[in-house]
Amino acid sequence: MSIPVVTLGTGTWELVDQIERRHGPITVTRRCLELAELLACAHTGMARAALIAEGAEDLTSSLLEQLALGSVRVLVLAGHDEHRLAALGITIVPSTAAVGDVMALIERVVRSPPPASHLGHSSAEEGPAARWRTAEPPSGVPASQPPAPQRDTGRPDDTSGGPGGTGRVIGVWGPMGAPGRTFVALNAAAELALAGHSVLLVDADTYAASVAASLGMLEETAGLAQACRLADQGRLDGEALQRCACPVSVAGATVDVLTGLTRHDRWPEIRAGALEAVLLHARSRFDAVVVDMAFGLETDEEITLDSVAPRRNAATLSTCAVSDTVVALGAADALGIPRLVKTLTELRDAAPTARVLVAVNKVRRASVGGNAVAAVTEAWERYAPDEPVAATLSWDPETCDEALLAGAVLAEAAPRSQLRREVGELARRALHPEAAVPAPADRAAPATGTRLGGRVGAWLRR
Repeated sequence: MSIPVVTLGTGTWELVDQIERRHGPITVTRRCLELAELLACAHTGMARAALIAEGAEDLTSSLLEQLALGSVRVLVLAGHDEHRLAALGITIVPSTAAVGDVMALIERVVRSPPPASHLGHSSAEEGPAARWRTAEPPSGVPASQPPAPQRDTGRPDDTSGGPGGTGRVIGVWGPMGAPGRTFVALNAAAELALAGHSVLLVDADTYAASVAASLGMLEETAGLAQACRLADQGRLDGEALQRCACPVSVAGATVDVLTGLTRHDRWPEIRAGALEAVLLHARSRFDAVVVDMAFGLETDEEITLDSVAPRRNAATLSTCAVSDTVVALGAADALGIPRLVKTLTELRDAAPTARVLVAVNKVRRASVGGNAVAAVTEAWERYAPDEPVAATLSWDPETCDEALLAGAVLAEAAPRSQLRREVGELARRALHPEAAVPAPADRAAPATGTRLGGRVGAWLRR
């Protein structure tokens, strides 16, 4: 069976001539001079492998993703930044390899099983780069491989981590309607930092990034966009990630913050593969990576007809895919709870390996009537009994307004408030899997037949 190969750059021509004289299974179908021509060949399905000389410095994870969509495996001749290329999962062809060894390497790379998907969390061999990582080369052909991940201490000043790690990624998500995602993410990160954990707070909301404004940060920077750009180029490491993050002091502790987009039209800079790489690097350096996400979980078919186009919801979907825990947040009213109930299935599909913790925010008597916690519990257990409510967060607008006005967290604005204690308990449960959700008997007795339950039922039956 013939294996079609395209090449890029005149530096491959001598090797191509030797391959063609062998009349073996490797067939060179196109000699490209520009990267755009190589991508066009990949999209038309005329190649199974790409052998690259000149132009390797322009390869990024986004370009590799486009090539992977055409089932094209990439090999680069030695002589480039091999550390960067290895970080992208590219196979390096040694300069000392004979033509027969090169042909055997191409054949083995093409015939090897497809790499694992990006859903793996626990190994440095998993993640975005794994999409293009190949099997070991044939005997006698050395290949450049990514350095083995070193044991990480989990502290922010440690620079040894790789894409794997023992930290936990905690995504904070909620449906449309301002349930308080940023507020919960910000204060949960602060509570974990005050508990002695190293914490990175990531603003991945591609619709309304607001973590920086909530903290009173005046500098116009987009730390997450910078980190994604470096990840896309294969240049993200521990030191680079630390440079992109901004340390913020909260109540005497420190939270490192990757600030969000400064303009809404910059959302194409947060590509799925790059964001996954950032989060996986971050979990190797921090005990907790708290991510503030946008609401959108759907894939717009008008956009995804072009399978290589960026997607605005990709940041939320990729964060859900790599999260260890997702806090599903809903507002405690007759609109917020049904919205959360209806979207939980979509969230489960987007985060199949994550532990989902349901939290109901802004719990107040005026919106649900009677015993507010009991009314929320009764309404939730009636329509979503398989997903118990892990936490209810009280409505305290005065405290929240004071904290926002001061650019502070609850630990600074209202250190003894009930809301702060509730957010702290939710953060503890999100970080520690062994922290159990209270059984129904531990919660307030449900008030059967509440007005909220009836309104939620009517909303869901629409």
